[in-house]
Amino acid sequence: MKLTWKDNEEIAWALIDKFPDQDPLKLSFPKLHKMVCELEQFGDRPEASSEKALENIQMAWYEEKK
Repeated sequence: MKLTWKDNEEIAWALIDKFPDQDPLKLSFPKLHKMVCELEQFGDRPEASSEKALENIQMAWYEEKK
């Protein structure tokens, strides 16, 4: 099953695996959007994203990296 914009924590783990040295708080939302859409596991429509979805992903990523 592919990930969607609602799968914050699963996306965060996939981003940690793919970009282990990246600080999620230093990313712009457009850059984060691009990174999520490029994940192999991601299968949602790029235009279905929202600022809130990106913020949730960014915060989940930050929390998992702490």
